[in-house]
Amino acid sequence: MIEKSRLLSLFEKLISIDSPSFGEREMGDFVTKKLRSLGLSGLLGSTFGGSDNNYLAQRGIQGLVVATAMMFLSNWLDGFGRTGKLSISSRYLSGESVVLHRDSAINDALRRGGVAVVRLYYEVAHYVLLTGEQDGKILMFDPYYETEDFPQENILVTLEHPLSYNRIVPVSCFNRENHDLYSLGEIESREAVLLFNERTKLTAEKTIEYFI
Repeated sequence: MIEKSRLLSLFEKLISIDSPSFGEREMGDFVTKKLRSLGLSGLLGSTFGGSDNNYLAQRGIQGLVVATAMMFLSNWLDGFGRTGKLSISSRYLSGESVVLHRDSAINDALRRGGVAVVRLYYEVAHYVLLTGEQDGKILMFDPYYETEDFPQENILVTLEHPLSYNRIVPVSCFNRENHDLYSLGEIESREAVLLFNERTKLTAEKTIEYFI
């Protein structure tokens, strides 16, 4: 059973923690303590870029080790949405599910008004937000500020839509299994989180646009 007051308290605590890139120690310590209280043993491990605050949790009986950050975020947001406090739903994807093509879960989410947080590569492992499709390309918001295009990759940089996207990226860039610019990398290490505003999400029941 979902306890609304407990979820709200957790949400308020998380957003009160200052957690800039490469300075996430306080957040890492909080998540470590929280997950251990749920019966998970874990450790803070090093990540690309020098940060040592990536949390790895292990469920001892099966020896299953998972990178919990995105899964925890997705499950927590989805649970919080079901309390009615926010009109939000979320779904965690990993491995072979994290791919872009016409029938993929990510492309489907974008067509229905959702967004996708994905881990890919920009010299090192990096997170971006996919916000839509346009003429066979993906609209993407990258927190790294750039003003020049990437002609060698056919990637366009735009500063005209700061609240929705600042890159226009060919689908072919994402599906590569190497560490080139904006590649998703090795299949077994891929992960993504789909997010929807339940008030505006397109569905078969709500609109014919879902089929187009």
